[in-house]
Amino acid sequence: MPVLFFDIGATLADAEVDADGSLTLRPRPRVPAVLDAFREVRKGILSDPGPGEDAAARAAAALHSAFPGRFTDAALVLWGAKDSPDIFRRAVAATARDGGPALPADACVFVGENPRERAFAAQVGLRTAVDPVFTLAAVEGRPVFRARVELPAGQGPADLDEVAATTEAVPLPGDGTPLVPALLSELGAGVLDRAGFGVDLRDPLPLA
Repeated sequence: MPVLFFDIGATLADAEVDADGSLTLRPRPRVPAVLDAFREVRKGILSDPGPGEDAAARAAAALHSAFPGRFTDAALVLWGAKDSPDIFRRAVAATARDGGPALPADACVFVGENPRERAFAAQVGLRTAVDPVFTLAAVEGRPVFRARVELPAGQGPADLDEVAATTEAVPLPGDGTPLVPALLSELGAGVLDRAGFGVDLRDPLPLA
């Protein structure tokens, strides 16, 4: 069984600093459903809480308020910069429990939107996913592709978003033309194709 590690900002949630200095996390679309799908899987956090002595405590409080009962293994919640492989090595080591050995790195998945951070994770041997939507694909070793999706006549980005929300597909900001950039697994591409959208799969993202 894998262990999943998630970044927070722009991956699990959007952060807001309130007037009193408190931190609020707003879960991003589809994230609660992904976490529910992995309810029985060990999950952790790898996130930079920012400067200040109380930054980690403030981030932890906001995390548990936004995602109650979702990240209960304190050993798997690691705060720090992801600007080197170090925190990812610590994450792998943290998977050990009950005096046993840690899991191999390739039994861990890091989910984060930042390509540089995913590259550091891959250096350690973790599998990676660019968005929580693709967590299962990473667990199963299935690739995610950069793609172009052609909107059928009479349909717009909102129609694409509606179908994409049902599958492993993440439309990206476009330039107003009928060709919308997206990230898709083959599963997601099939769903869009059957819904009438033209799909052009391009380069796969690295898994590790």
